[in-house]
Amino acid sequence: MVAKLRAKPGGGDIDVTIGDFATTKIEGSFSLAYLVFNTIMNLTTQEAQVACFRNVGAHLQPGGCFVIEVAVPQLQRLPPGETIRAFQASDTYWGFDEYDVAAQGQVSHHLSLRDGEVDRFSFPFRYVWPSELDLMAQLAGMKLRERWGGWKRETFTSESDKHVSCWEKLAPKD
Repeated sequence: MVAKLRAKPGGGDIDVTIGDFATTKIEGSFSLAYLVFNTIMNLTTQEAQVACFRNVGAHLQPGGCFVIEVAVPQLQRLPPGETIRAFQASDTYWGFDEYDVAAQGQVSHHLSLRDGEVDRFSFPFRYVWPSELDLMAQLAGMKLRERWGGWKRETFTSESDKHVSCWEKLAPKD
C-alpha cells in the first residue's frame, strides 16, 4: 500500500508510519483521526479497541474529532439459535457472516467461483455496538458530537445497518 501511495503524484510528500493502529505512537497532534469501512472491528478484542480509542485521544488536539464508519451487527435478523446470516448470494459469489453472540465475535466468509474453482477466504472481527464505542470514547477523553446512519448524514435509527460517528476530544480540566 505504501508503494502504491509513493507511486502517485505527491505521494512522496505524505508521512507514513507503519504499525499497529491501536498502539503506535507518532509525533504531533491532529484535528482529525478516522477509521472507515469497519476498520475498528479488525481489532478483535475489546481491550485492543479501547487501546485504539485511548491512542487516538492521546493524539487529538482539544476539539479534534475521531470519526468511525462501522456496521451495526444484524443480530435481529438471526432466527433464535442460528449463528449464520447470508449477506450476498449470486451465481459466482456467496458471503456469510457467522456470529458468536456471547463473545461479540464475527467471522465473515467469502466464496467466489472462478474458472470452475471455489476460492474461499474468511476474516475474524469483533463487532461493537454504538453505545460501547461511546463508552470507549468517554474513557479516552472524548464525547459524542454526532452520529448518522451513513455518509449522507441519514438519521441513525434502530434499522440502520451502519453508522458514522464523530467524537470530539474534550479540553483538559484544570
